Amino acid sequence: MAAKPNNRKALWLGLVLILVLLTISAIGLYQFAFQPNRDDVTGGPIEMPSTQGDFSLTQLDKDDIAIVSFGYTYCPDVCPMNQAVKRQALAQLSDAQRERVVPIMITVDPERDTLPRMEEYIQFFGETFIGLVGSQEQLEDVAARYGVIWRRVEAPDSAMAYTIDHSASLFLVNRNGEILQRVLYSPAPHGLVSALENELGS
Repeated sequence: MAAKPNNRKALWLGLVLILVLLTISAIGLYQFAFQPNRDDVTGGPIEMPSTQGDFSLTQLDKDDIAIVSFGYTYCPDVCPMNQAVKRQALAQLSDAQRERVVPIMITVDPERDTLPRMEEYIQFFGETFIGLVGSQEQLEDVAARYGVIWRRVEAPDSAMAYTIDHSASLFLVNRNGEILQRVLYSPAPHGLVSALENELGS
């Protein structure tokens, strides 16, 4: 009879391990399905209306770095996690390093993401965060050059009507649109912190 608690504990540990493995697998599959082909990633200019007026990468100072991600404000999980990871990574930098970093989110849902909605959304992550809302043509141009893939998924039984599956990488970009590093999606900031410190130096 005394063995039953141990069996129950072993069962719970097994279930937890399975859940962890499933989560890791899901993230891996997401990355595989929605990461760009490196041969197609050229980067380049980003110029769109933003929550802080008309935005262009050329507005960055010579030594500044933009953290560019693509997402949308109705995204239930990946997008807010990406912005939270940016915020956590910035908190781990020195004051001098942090001043050189501009966190940017470009919407892949210009149909619903107006500038006022983007402004309301992006302010939750920090005053330095900038949300970009371009036209469909601007989005397609930039997404193609940054190797970003997205697709609309109809959800007729949901109040949202549709969701959008999309690439979740973070791009470290300079004022010339050169991609310095691409950081794979992760719910933890360690990879982004390492990439930023490598590019910013001490």
